[in-house]
Amino acid sequence: MSGSMYKKLKAGFVFSLIILNTLYIGVIFFALMPFKLILWGKPELFLSRVFNFVGTVWISANNFILDKIAGVRFKADIPDSIKKRGWYLVISNHQTWADIFLLQRIFNKKAPFLKFFLKKQLIYVPVIGLAWWALDFPFMKRFSKQYLEKNPHMKGKDLETTIKACEKFAFRPVAVMNFPEGTRNRNGKAQKMNSPFEKLIRPKAGGFSFVLEAMNGKIDKILDVTIHYSSKSPSLIDFLSGSIENINIDVEVIEVEDWMVGSYLEDPVYREKIQEFINKLWEEKDLRLIRLSKCMEKDFDYSKCGIEELEN
Repeated sequence: MSGSMYKKLKAGFVFSLIILNTLYIGVIFFALMPFKLILWGKPELFLSRVFNFVGTVWISANNFILDKIAGVRFKADIPDSIKKRGWYLVISNHQTWADIFLLQRIFNKKAPFLKFFLKKQLIYVPVIGLAWWALDFPFMKRFSKQYLEKNPHMKGKDLETTIKACEKFAFRPVAVMNFPEGTRNRNGKAQKMNSPFEKLIRPKAGGFSFVLEAMNGKIDKILDVTIHYSSKSPSLIDFLSGSIENINIDVEVIEVEDWMVGSYLEDPVYREKIQEFINKLWEEKDLRLIRLSKCMEKDFDYSKCGIEELEN
């Protein structure tokens, strides 16, 4: 059997186990769904904790599958200051669907249950769509620039949707996930999009700003995650088969300052300032990814990538 075929079979087996785990947890979600419907629209704190607990069990089982069966190897630097009783906005570079598994892996039981903003159409995904809804994942209906030009009265509706989706988060600790790049950076997409960065797509500040505005000052810390893969263009198959030799994850905690919360749509000065802030973070992230890549080419061992080498 060729190495490529073995890798695909192993990835398929691991993915099947994750699907089975999802279906098993889905049964529990469906059993609890009537209570969710009865309390729909109310701050059902106890029920939300139950759903989050079930979701945590699901992630823990996935982590076991990825660790023990897939053999996924990674190095993560997680600050001790991150607590389960906090309000966080998590941002990260985005290269592959594996990013989501890794983010769930490193923050599971260390930070509040991670919530992703999802396209509204994803609620119709069998089983998992309803699970996302039960877990209060925010579903977004974004409008294109062309659509808004034809329907100017819809301007700002996506922000209203964000605010409504975040209302429940004010009552309990949460970690809201946002990928500022907006898409996965694969197969030279950064270069095709004329990105000013070598390893990253140019970030957008809109979603980042909308979450801070919608939470109305409740979020007090940003968790800036940098994910580096030893493979140049890792796929989900590479990840699920444990074929990626090394993965490095760094997390930096950034305090939210008062100026960071503002009206992205209505205040052009604020909009420019928050975009500059995100661009600066991405400049630093890009440099770190470049240095990690050079270090891996030399030693192929993250443990030999000293902090002095990464900063010089």
